Amino acid sequence: MTTFIDRPRWSCALGGALFTLRALRRAVPIIHASPGCGYNVYMAGNAGAGYLGGGYCGGTAWSSSNVGETEIVFGGVERLKEQIKTTLEVVDGDLYVVLSGCMVELIGDDLEAAVADLAGEFKGPKILAVSTPGFADRRGYDLVMSELFRSFCLKGLEKKAEVINFLGLVPGQDVFYKGNLAELKRMAATIGLKANTFFGDFEDLGVLERASEASLNVVLSDYHGQLAAQTFSEVHGTPYLTLPLPVGAIQSREFLKNLGQAVGLSREVPKRAADLEEDRYYDYLERAADIVNDVDLQRYLIVVADSLYAPAATRFFADELGWIPVLTVVTDDLDDQTRKTVSGRFEGFESQLKPLVKFESSAIKTRAHLNQAWPRVGSQRHQDPLSPAVVVGSVFERELAEGFSYPLLSLSYPVTDQVIFQQARAGYEGGLSLASAALSLVVAGR
Repeated sequence: MTTFIDRPRWSCALGGALFTLRALRRAVPIIHASPGCGYNVYMAGNAGAGYLGGGYCGGTAWSSSNVGETEIVFGGVERLKEQIKTTLEVVDGDLYVVLSGCMVELIGDDLEAAVADLAGEFKGPKILAVSTPGFADRRGYDLVMSELFRSFCLKGLEKKAEVINFLGLVPGQDVFYKGNLAELKRMAATIGLKANTFFGDFEDLGVLERASEASLNVVLSDYHGQLAAQTFSEVHGTPYLTLPLPVGAIQSREFLKNLGQAVGLSREVPKRAADLEEDRYYDYLERAADIVNDVDLQRYLIVVADSLYAPAATRFFADELGWIPVLTVVTDDLDDQTRKTVSGRFEGFESQLKPLVKFESSAIKTRAHLNQAWPRVGSQRHQDPLSPAVVVGSVFERELAEGFSYPLLSLSYPVTDQVIFQQARAGYEGGLSLASAALSLVVAGR
């Protein structure tokens, strides 16, 4: 029996690739695809990622071959070469990356051959080609980063023990990626590490070019970044470690401890850093203690988010705010092994609470999972209501939240009800920001 996904929460491989390049300073994508591919990706990613915008030569300014019937019949390589030449003449960049859509892959256009044919004509900026058809994969971030690690990063550089790279936060897919990376970079510095994030403030392509100096790659997602880290290891001999995205003080202390252990620091270094961070963190958080206790702001919790945020947010609200997790829906379409890994992230909460965990990509089925987590038994008059509760998810959960008169806090893509700048949801700063947003939601209207 065939199935369909109602309101998918991710883009195709081309979309992930485009927004990855959009986040790299002076990197220029060249789309080899049918008309509309780039525009559709931009419209979905711009609004869905908290109004991300087009960036430098992105969005509606993306270069595209816009192949039509003639190219589909006779091949589009010559049209692509023409588009590459024009882009190099018109758009000032330091790196150009050709990306493919579904149609040109179906007819067999060879992107690498087209780029190789032009190699002798243009000196200066590097031109790379990455196959990113939507029907093949949705890991556009991994495909682009893998090619950059193979072909753009310098080889043979001496490793520096204090340098690490953060991988796995996909620009746009993680709508808070910019603030999250800034916070994680700051946290790494508290234990003496210099972290490359590639997409952060004041980081340019030179940082990416010298990324092979890192002694360790830290992947922040159980899904995204894994392929890129494997490629980096094969090409540059750099080991990698997967550490889940930390949200709040408890997870951040564990993150610093594991990161310090991975780079060979003594246990006291991350412990001292965490102690200092928590002095400040709880000084802010305790401000809310009186109102939380006096008027009972404890809530039932429903989380609907991707594998990056679902375990981290559930644990944060359960362990730090004392909310009661009832249902967590992980929205990524994951293989069995990755599902098993993500499922393990829900074990060992300090609160000893655990929700019903479901892996479900289709938004229309969340209500059915909620009925399973909190079944209605007997007469409505004697039913124990699931109230008061808060839904933490995306704008796709608006209908669900309104149906039960629950407030909605948007955290995971797509987020269209917030304009996001530097806000973080990771680390200590992200924990404070998330707690403030959640508690503000439940006191609104008082």
